Amino acid sequence: KSLGQNFITKRWIPERIVSASGIDDRHGVLEIGPGIGTLTRSLCESAGRVTCLELDSRLIPVLRETLSENKNVIIRQGDALKADLAQIIHDDLDGLIPVACANLPYYITTPVLERLFKSRLFRQITVMVQKEVACRICASAGSPDYGAFTVFARYYSDPEILFDVPAGCFLPRPKVDSSVVLFRMHTSNPYGITDEELFFKIVRSSFAQRRKTLINGLLSVLPMNKDELASVISGCGFRPDVRGETLSIEAFAKITAEISKKLVDFER
Repeated sequence: KSLGQNFITKRWIPERIVSASGIDDRHGVLEIGPGIGTLTRSLCESAGRVTCLELDSRLIPVLRETLSENKNVIIRQGDALKADLAQIIHDDLDGLIPVACANLPYYITTPVLERLFKSRLFRQITVMVQKEVACRICASAGSPDYGAFTVFARYYSDPEILFDVPAGCFLPRPKVDSSVVLFRMHTSNPYGITDEELFFKIVRSSFAQRRKTLINGLLSVLPMNKDELASVISGCGFRPDVRGETLSIEAFAKITAEISKKLVDFER
């Protein structure tokens, strides 16, 4: 409880996570935050190999006992935000398709997902998150749940909510329901974004203050004036008073490409 973990108590949940994720003996799974090994056992039944990475050293003996009959599992104690994930995959899951699974404490969901996304090490990632977080991840442009993290997740993956899990399926019981989300990671650059740093700068500033126009959001982070930004945005086919929360990832990619060209021109 001190680390914010909620343990799964219903057997159908891990079984459904594994089956809905399509995990089989071709896959090598990195499970982050295995807790007492409830999901781990189901993963071991289907996956080629499983490495579980648990931060809480008190749970390591519990995991060793719970998983003592599983011969395709490696138990590691460590922090998913600091561990050398590439080395773990090389040492433990070599020759298998690397995928990740996690039932994360809610307070570290975003940083762990960001690290997994940016690593580009995994074919897919399956996570249990708060239902409201899942709704934000899979929100449509213009909806109240749509935000910078929605765009961030879509940049790296194609996310899908697999199913919901009621709060009563955990111990201790959380205050909210959860959802299982599958991220199918992009293996290419589907949006043609060449300046990743600029793209994320534009996205973050566009959502920093909701209901603010895109131009007003960008003025504080780009060396361009209002007229120059209005010209770029109009040239991309959008009204100068458009708000960031109404733009799709494709629209952000298009605007980023045009702003990138302008910034190159300014530097000449």
